[in-house]
Amino acid sequence: MLPENEHKMNIRKVCPEDAIAICRIYNYYVEHTSVTFEADVVTEEEIRRRIGEFVAAGFPYYVAEIEGGIVGYTYMHQWNPRAAYSATWEITIYLDSEKKGKGYGTALYEYLFSTLDPLKVHVVLAGICIPNEASRHLHEKFGLRQVSHMKEVGWKFGAWHDVGHWQTILKK
Repeated sequence: MLPENEHKMNIRKVCPEDAIAICRIYNYYVEHTSVTFEADVVTEEEIRRRIGEFVAAGFPYYVAEIEGGIVGYTYMHQWNPRAAYSATWEITIYLDSEKKGKGYGTALYEYLFSTLDPLKVHVVLAGICIPNEASRHLHEKFGLRQVSHMKEVGWKFGAWHDVGHWQTILKK
């Protein structure tokens, strides 16, 4: 359930100008958490390039904003570039660190999933650094179930971290 100002939340397609806010949101996780294994902060130019790449390839990429400020974003892309995986997409979501646990992730995923064409997307995957109960809960709310657990595959902040994959098969 969203906070009282939910009616003020707008979900829209990303645009290149959103790179500044996305960079701020994402770099918090780069610098302070192991939910991403990226170790160095990402520049606005790099975020802009990534946005352009996903959008040009036709993948969905949305931002959630409240009163003109971006509070989170979500996107999907092909999980593996080989042709046989063309209908297997990976889902990603990041929220402003102050907005976690308030329903914004659920609202973003509801919107994103409502836009998917099951003739184009068959499998949705999510990679999650374990443990991450909030992310696990969000993904399971949308029907994704854990299908892998890889031990100590990422090194960050002086420690090894596990990664799991969650998956759902969309109905046609």
